[in-house]
Amino acid sequence: MMCSLSLFPSPVPAGQVTLYEANNELVSASSADCYEKQEWDPPSLHFPRESLKPHSRPESSSKAAFLDHRDTLWMRSAGAWRDAGLSGLLDEITNSAEEVPKWLTVSSGCVLALLRWMSSFHGSLFPHLTLSSEEMVAEFSQVLDWSDCAVRGFSWHPHTDKFAVALLDDSIKIYNSKSATAPTLKHRLQRSVAALQWKPLCASALAVACHTCLLVWHVDPTSLSTRPSSGCAQALSHPGHSPVTSIAWSPSGSLLVSASPADTAMMVWDVAAETCVPLQRVGGGGVTLISWSPDGGRVLAATPSALFRVWETRMWTCERWPCLKGRCQSGCWSPDGSRLLFSVQGETVIYALTFTDAPGGSKAAAVVADLSATTFSDGDITVGGEVQSLAWDPSGERLAVLLKGDPQSSSHPSIIAVFKTRTSPVFELLPCGFVRGEAGAEPRLMQFHPHFQHGALLTVCWSNGRISHVPFYFSRAGGSRSGLGGSPPIPHLTSKAADNKTHTLYTK
Repeated sequence: MMCSLSLFPSPVPAGQVTLYEANNELVSASSADCYEKQEWDPPSLHFPRESLKPHSRPESSSKAAFLDHRDTLWMRSAGAWRDAGLSGLLDEITNSAEEVPKWLTVSSGCVLALLRWMSSFHGSLFPHLTLSSEEMVAEFSQVLDWSDCAVRGFSWHPHTDKFAVALLDDSIKIYNSKSATAPTLKHRLQRSVAALQWKPLCASALAVACHTCLLVWHVDPTSLSTRPSSGCAQALSHPGHSPVTSIAWSPSGSLLVSASPADTAMMVWDVAAETCVPLQRVGGGGVTLISWSPDGGRVLAATPSALFRVWETRMWTCERWPCLKGRCQSGCWSPDGSRLLFSVQGETVIYALTFTDAPGGSKAAAVVADLSATTFSDGDITVGGEVQSLAWDPSGERLAVLLKGDPQSSSHPSIIAVFKTRTSPVFELLPCGFVRGEAGAEPRLMQFHPHFQHGALLTVCWSNGRISHVPFYFSRAGGSRSGLGGSPPIPHLTSKAADNKTHTLYTK
């Protein structure tokens, strides 16, 4: 039977805080300090929004006041190409009529006009291209209400009790259970942080998706410095590949993939060599979300349109999956990489795709959960609706779903629904309960701890700037978790190993 929110126990009343799960029930109290922690307790942090000052953006009209007019045309052209690609280069040449031949000025102006016309036509097909960079990040971020959120990114380290937090002021703080030092990372290119992720099998490398580039910080875990130098960061950029809204390391840490809604290609980076290979396909209008499967065999690539792709990393071919209504909003993989759960914008269900080694692979997506708005009479509260993000516990036994709610209704808040997952004899989702925070606080971002030994540990970033941790104590049904996948080969621009497959998305 398909699971629905109507089968869940009623949410706790406003003012009650979800503390933990024990004996298959969620326990709550009036304060997070009402019980004694049983195991290692990650620090619960608080970042009030009023204490974080966002960086001001310089107005375009004042930009010329800060330019060095002694620069040569070629130096300015190189900067324009770096900052804005071909259109920026043509614009610089067109506006430098006194320094270039007339024929070059005229031809550059004509090509620029043609590019702008093509861009406006393309924008009518893909409306997201008319958004500013910050609006684009807010639209496609996995953080609910990214623009106004004090915490804009969170990442647990895959192997140690360490995590990184990206804040509204574009700083990143790192907290380690084995050190009292909390380094703060700042860089002049670290603007509009949309995502961050630690490199697997490495103690110090942290990738950060930024406004104009991708930063990879290398922070010595034994250093006592509270402000590492910007020289510790690699800046990786590619013309037209901004803003970067999603990143994903391969499970072996050998490759890093980045995505931008304004670029139809996702970039596969060899960070050590600072080189990238674009993986480009026609259709979709860009890439908004990427997620590498834990076994390393597949990569989910969502687009701004009603289409997503699943790449296999052996030959770097892909399968196309058209959606029914809107774009793929969020997705997460099972620990063994055989199953993908995803949600679609405008729909209130969770889909599941199962991948096998059999020829043809998965042919259909099945609906496994109904998240339609449900009103609980005893609490006078409504929960459900569209999904903001999905997170699957590395043990494969708990699934957290961040539901958007209705911002116009105080009785329909955003909330986290937690499901128990079972894979044998058939895959199904079972109700567990709802996670709520302090009065007036709503969840904005969530992530499971990658190696919690006593069940599962869910970290939640709240609208009031707090970060809390909710443990789920249970005995794991299976054996050890699946190991890391091997290193996938770097894709080649000239590789045409197989035709892309297109599937029709339908439900069982």
